[in-house]
Amino acid sequence: MQGTLKQVLLLTDGHSNYGEDPIAIAGLGQEQGVTINVIGIVDGEHANEQGLQEVEAIAMAGGGVSQIVYAQQLSKTVQMVTQKAMTQTLHGVINKELKHILGKNEEMEDLAPEKRGQVMEVVDELGETVMLEVLVLVDTSASMESKLPMVQEALTDLSISLTSRIGQNRFSLYSFPGKRKPIDRLIDWTPKLESLTGMFHKLSSGGDDPNRTSASGGAASFR
Repeated sequence: MQGTLKQVLLLTDGHSNYGEDPIAIAGLGQEQGVTINVIGIVDGEHANEQGLQEVEAIAMAGGGVSQIVYAQQLSKTVQMVTQKAMTQTLHGVINKELKHILGKNEEMEDLAPEKRGQVMEVVDELGETVMLEVLVLVDTSASMESKLPMVQEALTDLSISLTSRIGQNRFSLYSFPGKRKPIDRLIDWTPKLESLTGMFHKLSSGGDDPNRTSASGGAASFR
């Protein structure tokens, strides 16, 4: 398998409700071959049921993984979601290849246990060797302000956890709402996510109104 696994990792508390429909935007992303993964962060005091349901809907539309997590457990969750999304995407690719080879009704689960085990070994190997691009999109609306230090810690831990991969990693970092537009690019594509440590002071709360933006605006893109 050649190519690159492309992911968007959206970190939000689900309080943003202004702008274009993020579920529709996520669907468009999947059509472009980009998996949209969403982590909904709660602190026990401001659990927004409607917003957390939207977290799941965005990830489903984007063909990705969603997870609701308390801010204190964020680091392990970011790593888990990234890894799970890689495996899920690779499963989809392998299933398409199997249908092409064996017939349109054949999937991995239809294989004999021995063959299925061999396919899983291929998935695991690809997960270690394929190039990974992760566009990190962080909600910086007012309700996220107290959670941003834990977001920084989680992303730094993610960088460390991925350094053992054989394949190359590339990251970019965006925040919303932006200063003068819906979304700001803080770090362009780089193999070193730890470089965000020096940029993280820019991930300050975007304003007083937690309901003034959505994750869908702006020009965040893969190239």
